[in-house]
Amino acid sequence: MNERILIVEDEAELCLTLGDRLRSEGYDVDFASDGQSGLEKATQSPFDLVILDIMLPFRSGLDVCTEMRRAGLQTPIVLLTARSQTIEKVVGLKLGADDYVTKPFDTFELMARIEALLRRNPSKASSAASVIPDSYKFGSMVLNVRRTEVTLDGKPVNLTAMEFRLLHYFAEHQGSTVSREELLREVWGHSAGTYTRTVDMHVASLRQKLEPQPQKPAMIITIPGFGYRFQS
Repeated sequence: MNERILIVEDEAELCLTLGDRLRSEGYDVDFASDGQSGLEKATQSPFDLVILDIMLPFRSGLDVCTEMRRAGLQTPIVLLTARSQTIEKVVGLKLGADDYVTKPFDTFELMARIEALLRRNPSKASSAASVIPDSYKFGSMVLNVRRTEVTLDGKPVNLTAMEFRLLHYFAEHQGSTVSREELLREVWGHSAGTYTRTVDMHVASLRQKLEPQPQKPAMIITIPGFGYRFQS
């Protein structure tokens, strides 16, 4: 079955161009021209990825992103932003977006970002699943890979799709120091030199949700000059 992508964008010409390119790559594509209809489609039908413009009629892309995460959807979200929307980019990542592309964007770059996110989508079953642990247990925290679920003291923890992928990567490399560049490459699919604060913001969010004392983390440790180390 082809992977399904929802484009929430009010520029008809961009939808046409981007839709044609995605279809030529084998994706099934659906569209919404405003935030309200985009949210309805995203929450009522299964999609593998959502491309979401920030500036939309009726409801903003940030509002749509927030509501999708509140509904428990882990669908990867790529924000489309204007060059002047620096604050919105940061806010979007904090609200649960997985990546962003600045308009006008290079189609090849967007396609690479999409492919990287789809490869790392935790809801996708892998042919190697039989040799990958179904779950990891660290103290009172349990990360269930097959169910894409994290619990702490037996209670579910609401993580975004990217937070889940980041935590999964940390769990797979427990005890090892991993650099921001490695995380950007392996978790986000970005090349070196990409905005490394993306990693820091997601780590800070994981600490807030998982650490008893986020300001004095005991699980995700900062290694000055190198990166992070995950330990139980």
